[in-house]
Amino acid sequence: MGHMAGLDGFRDLILGTSCVGCAAPGRLLCGACLATLPAGATPHWPTPVPEGLRVPYAAAPYDGLVRDLVIGHKERNLVGLREVLGSLLALAVLAALEASEVRGPVLLVPVPSRSASVRSRGRDATRDLTEQARRMVADRGSGRYEVSLAPLLRSRPGVRDQAGLDLDERRDNLSGSMACSSGRLRRLARRVGGAHVVVCDDVLTTGSTVREAQRALAAAGVPTLAHATVAATVRRRGVGDRGGPPGGAAADSRGVHGESSASSLSRAPRHH
Repeated sequence: MGHMAGLDGFRDLILGTSCVGCAAPGRLLCGACLATLPAGATPHWPTPVPEGLRVPYAAAPYDGLVRDLVIGHKERNLVGLREVLGSLLALAVLAALEASEVRGPVLLVPVPSRSASVRSRGRDATRDLTEQARRMVADRGSGRYEVSLAPLLRSRPGVRDQAGLDLDERRDNLSGSMACSSGRLRRLARRVGGAHVVVCDDVLTTGSTVREAQRALAAAGVPTLAHATVAATVRRRGVGDRGGPPGGAAADSRGVHGESSASSLSRAPRHH
């Protein structure tokens, strides 16, 4: 322990590294702070719920340490946090898959980042987290899932940064903002037909972003099984709704058009 503490102090002195959570010198996330992170995920419904939204899962409320981790990874370019955040995203994906009792191929579709953000950061932070989650879901799924990263969506020009926008402004900003790449979809259909699709993002706020992703996929004939995020913003009436979807309808593995998502990619080549 003393040896590790000495290494952490040296690393902080040379590299200026400290824990995002408690500022202890050394690792970006110390063992004590790591131990406080959740070990599972549950449904977290935004308020109000966007019409037709598939079940959104999150591992934690977007607050405290988790909020600092997300901001550090996205805004401060602390790429060393990718593993721990990817692990939290993987918990949300696994919760969605286990609740739906699905087996077989799974596609994780990251919400696309704005081109300007990718250029300024030199990377797509959401795609990085989704790839990390993909590896962890494959490892923890004990062979139940064949998991692939599927960057099917692209963001159309003109989308503003969502920070500071209210609910209506977010909805208007994102309306029609995403499209599904038909060429990439056809290639995936040949490789993993009948896959279950989970949309992945870092934070669920109003649900407008993942709902737009769901719409764009549905327009290309690809139903969404569920949404998975690292964290969800705290609701006025509490954090997370562990009950069913709005209206009391039972959550299942059927897509937005009432068909099983297992059939989606087998028909995808017919959509352009």
